[in-house]
Amino acid sequence: QVQLVESGGGLVQPGGSLRLSCAASGSDFSIKFMAWYRQAPGKQREMVAGISSGGSTNYADSVKGRFTISRDNAKNTVFLQMNSLKPEDTAVYYCYADAVIATMGLQFGYWGQGTQVTVSS
Repeated sequence: QVQLVESGGGLVQPGGSLRLSCAASGSDFSIKFMAWYRQAPGKQREMVAGISSGGSTNYADSVKGRFTISRDNAKNTVFLQMNSLKPEDTAVYYCYADAVIATMGLQFGYWGQGTQVTVSS
């Protein structure tokens, strides 16, 4: 199995920046697609940004030009650099990864436990 552990959330003022990290651990796995989702109170979970194993990225329109997703394949880690943060970015941010379990030859989706990001003055 694969475990995802996020870090880097917190409280920041509008216009500020935060960097989220998510590290995957386990055994005999290969990470494919990775992404960041977020869920604000009373709203559905939405994808913020995604990145393929080859480095292709896509972003939600609401964060384009402000957020940057990147990954370190050697460390099975994905990052989300968030700049020019707005109060509407306040949410719990979740890491997601598609991973192939070598011993099973099957691909599964995994979620992290979430990290709170609050943008407020």
